[in-house]
Amino acid sequence: MTTFYGEHSKVWVSVDCIIFGFDEGKLRILIGKRQMDPGRGEWSLYGGFVRSDESLDDAANRVLYDLTGLRNLYMRQVGAFGSVDRDPGERVISIAYYALINVNDYEDRLRKEHGVEWVNIDDIPQLYSDHNEMVRKALKLMRQKIKSEPIGFRLLPSLFTLTQLQRLYEAIHGEELDKRNFRKRIKEMDFIEKTELIDKKGSKRGASLYRFNKRIYNEDPNFKL
Repeated sequence: MTTFYGEHSKVWVSVDCIIFGFDEGKLRILIGKRQMDPGRGEWSLYGGFVRSDESLDDAANRVLYDLTGLRNLYMRQVGAFGSVDRDPGERVISIAYYALINVNDYEDRLRKEHGVEWVNIDDIPQLYSDHNEMVRKALKLMRQKIKSEPIGFRLLPSLFTLTQLQRLYEAIHGEELDKRNFRKRIKEMDFIEKTELIDKKGSKRGASLYRFNKRIYNEDPNFKL
């Protein structure tokens, strides 16, 4: 096979995944202790090197599936991180992605197998290399995106209460929302459907359960919250 670019130095390319989940009213990310040198034992995002026969998106999807066992996750690229000294092992350029999953869909067996933990977004420890910067940028992008696209439903079960929905938005934005204004806005959105089901976990009276109707949203996606 003909070899080109032999006069140029080589660099490694990796992907790192910021996996967001929502549980008990808190926004969380999945991190674990690094199991390789350099940085063995340090808290880190989950990632891997891009193979010669795969695109960046394919590599990120592979890493996400290896960790979660889930396919067709909501995933978006955060950006490239390429400081010369970001990895003391080799010259590594990393492409970061963020993904959203329903915590209940993630088997605890896989979490233990990979040695990762859900950590509240406000309690993230110092991570390996520039991973904290990746998380900050991913959170900023997600906050922008959720204003114009209902991506938050990827973090919720198929049936949810309005209280759960409000707490999700509060967790993502990091601030409390006015309950009356929030519910008024939600009721104007035809794609958030009220069902006949009641969630009685919180009280004897219970709370109505809602669901996201993707078909209706696709017909009129003029969403802003």
